[in-house]
Amino acid sequence: MTPVEADLRRRIESEGPVTVATLIQLANAHYYATRDPFGTAGDFITAPEISQIFGELIGLWCAAIWSVGGRPDPVHLVEIGPGRGTLMLDALRALKVAPALRSAVKVHLVETSPLLRAAQERTLKDAGVQIEWHHNIGQVPKGPAFFIANEFFDALPVHHYVRGAKSWHERVVGLIDDVLTFGLSPLKVPDFAIPEAFRGAPEGSIIEISPESARIAREIAARVEAQGGAALFIDYGYARPGLGETLQALRGHAFVDALKDSGEADLTAHVDFSALASAAKDAGAAPHGPMTQRDFLLGLGILERTAMLMRQASLEQALALESGTARLIEDTETGMGRLFKVMAVTPRNLPAPPGFTSMPA
Repeated sequence: MTPVEADLRRRIESEGPVTVATLIQLANAHYYATRDPFGTAGDFITAPEISQIFGELIGLWCAAIWSVGGRPDPVHLVEIGPGRGTLMLDALRALKVAPALRSAVKVHLVETSPLLRAAQERTLKDAGVQIEWHHNIGQVPKGPAFFIANEFFDALPVHHYVRGAKSWHERVVGLIDDVLTFGLSPLKVPDFAIPEAFRGAPEGSIIEISPESARIAREIAARVEAQGGAALFIDYGYARPGLGETLQALRGHAFVDALKDSGEADLTAHVDFSALASAAKDAGAAPHGPMTQRDFLLGLGILERTAMLMRQASLEQALALESGTARLIEDTETGMGRLFKVMAVTPRNLPAPPGFTSMPA
């Protein structure tokens, strides 16, 4: 029995069934605190591990906004859930073309896992910048800041609400014959907790709501609007809210049972970008997008940068660059280029940021 399963059982036996959000929170807190899940030897691969160009383009994206936003000095470069630090390393490398920004940047990593903090320190030890780690966004010093969140929101807790014959009920985790099992709470979910778009959904419908994601997006957007900078959210998800559950557990690059070996797999759900955009608007900032990762990277010139780097590379390096770019912009139903979405947040007084300038208003 895993520590998380033991904790779940204790809670259920003493307090009754727990929500899906509680399951995700407990499982992922243990999961990320006890391992490095990234790369081919881990449980999944993220875009920065696929190609250096991904992080480099994000660094150049920040540089472009910094130039039109008054070139503040100092400026904070903040990554939330920075993995091994690979994206930050690549972004800082790209900033060498903007030495004024490179010297103005203060790097901040929002990370709670001591194990991953150590991995980030190893990755960035020769980056030539001083790094500060924080447990939450509120600890980042005041001032203009660029917030980068790549595959961060997908791991935050979501609540599952299921439409019954006459009312909505929350999906919960309980014990049946001493086995962890999904079920439904007998308590009705109040109408105000259900987005208006779903209140007429048919019986049996499931929706996913993440108050934590909205809260964090609102906090970031409020800071960007008040103090300057921008935010970039990249994750797999959907542009408009839809019915159905997307909770999945990933272990060893394969999907597994979310209730089996709790805390030993990465639990994620698709991100509702419309909810993030609404949160940003509520905070008074300007959301841009979402758009597909493919369109965003093409708009930033990923093909041109790939070709430039390939000309300077060995044959083996050139092939790796080419295949990495192809994977990042793959335009299939399960390809990263289409499945992943990108959204930006800027102060209302700034123009649309790079990559979003051709989008309809």
